[in-house]
Amino acid sequence: MGRKFSEPLVELTMAKRALITGITGQDGSYLAELLLSKDYEVHGIIRRASTFNTGRLDPIYADPHLGKSRLFLHYGDLSDASALARLIGKIQPDEIYNLAAQSHVRVSFDSPEYTTDIAATGTVRLLEAIRETGIKPRFYQASSSEMYGKVQEIPQTEQTPFYPRSPYGCAKVYSYWITVNYRESYGLHASNGILFNHESPRRGETFVTRKITRAVAHIKAGLQDKLFLGNLDAKRDWGYAKEYVEAMWLMLQLEKPDDYVIATNETHSIREFLDVAFEHVELDWKKCVEIDPRYFRPAEVDLLIGDYGKAKKQLGWEPKTRFVALAKLMVDADVELLRKHRQGEIEVHN
Repeated sequence: MGRKFSEPLVELTMAKRALITGITGQDGSYLAELLLSKDYEVHGIIRRASTFNTGRLDPIYADPHLGKSRLFLHYGDLSDASALARLIGKIQPDEIYNLAAQSHVRVSFDSPEYTTDIAATGTVRLLEAIRETGIKPRFYQASSSEMYGKVQEIPQTEQTPFYPRSPYGCAKVYSYWITVNYRESYGLHASNGILFNHESPRRGETFVTRKITRAVAHIKAGLQDKLFLGNLDAKRDWGYAKEYVEAMWLMLQLEKPDDYVIATNETHSIREFLDVAFEHVELDWKKCVEIDPRYFRPAEVDLLIGDYGKAKKQLGWEPKTRFVALAKLMVDADVELLRKHRQGEIEVHN
């Protein structure tokens, strides 16, 4: 597909240069598209593996207008401090977006040490690499609504105290505060985006929204009978990932770094998501869904709802795609993905 790995840097006239960790993920791929559309030179860090995990970047390589020649991929890992320092010194980015993490909350209970090493200590390694190279990029840290956990007020704002309820949430709290610490201690232009749940057709298939919409497509096609889920009463603030990466970029365009809640100020239960997704293809989810205790968390987060008022006022950002439209968008995408896959038009990438 013409992917570029660790090639010599291209000197572009006055083009900004960005580095994205987690570029192969949902957010990273959308952010790369956004930055390329703004004429950035984009560099991404990916982990070395026996197979390519770059399927979410395929739209970039397929779009002649996105400037795929300005996208460069580098092997690296947030667990390797020296490699991070070498990459940052070589690339000399104007902006760094730290999106890499083991981000599945339920998995973090099974792999707490790995989750902490990447999501927490990995952030320190990246910040130290920035400090040691002596460059002054603008830094974005992907923080999470899971930091609020057992919520102390409704809705949650930038001033709401954190009460994480998972190893992932705890790791993200550390990353949040270490980013603030480096901002205050070393004068880094470092901002936290406290993003509430954000979904899309590129969401990993083990996350509940994508698990549901993929199952809807397969059940409708007669390829699957049952969908196994955990707590259906958990309530979340769900937005569209493609819009949320715009907020990341906007944070780094301000002269003063700060921290922002990015959300929709609406909360909906998993039952509601099931209602919309299954009704969209004229199915009754109650005939298809079964509860599996394996999917319950040891400590649950019952309700999340974010107030994005500060982001609206200071960034000019607000969500456009709301809950019902998002669920339908994802179902339609999975129905179409399955159709193309069955007809041999594409390979399925996760």
